[in-house]
Amino acid sequence: MRGLRRLLMIAAVLAGTVFTAHQAHAAYRQYYSSWNYYPSRSYYYRTYYYKPYNNYTSYNYHYCVYYPSRPRYVYYYNPHRGYYWGRFDLEGKDGAQYSILKEEDRKSQLTDIPESAFPEPAAMPAIPDSEDGEKVAVPEGVPTQDTPAGEPTTPPAN
Repeated sequence: MRGLRRLLMIAAVLAGTVFTAHQAHAAYRQYYSSWNYYPSRSYYYRTYYYKPYNNYTSYNYHYCVYYPSRPRYVYYYNPHRGYYWGRFDLEGKDGAQYSILKEEDRKSQLTDIPESAFPEPAAMPAIPDSEDGEKVAVPEGVPTQDTPAGEPTTPPAN
């Protein structure tokens, strides 16, 4: 009887550990790094890490770019394809904050994308390459400091 009780206790602990590990894994399907300043380009960037599905073995990534000269938006950049693909409206209404660009409007330089190419904001898009419809997490916060003194406030022409 004592052996059976001990075995059941061990099984319960192991089951709890597996469940907790699964929860932790799911909780980190996507996350953002902290902000970094890129002085020669006068913008801030952070990395958006994501897994297309829960059991994916590593993280893929895109960049979020914040221009102090365009303080209303956080732009999403795909470094693997070399283009901006959308933006998050920091002043938008909850549930209607993301504008995803049509394929033909995606460009490597933000200055090459006319304002009219950005559609009305809608819900956050699905995680890139996902098939389950899980949405990209909202990018919480932007850099709190202004552009460092002496830095230009407009994006440079590339």
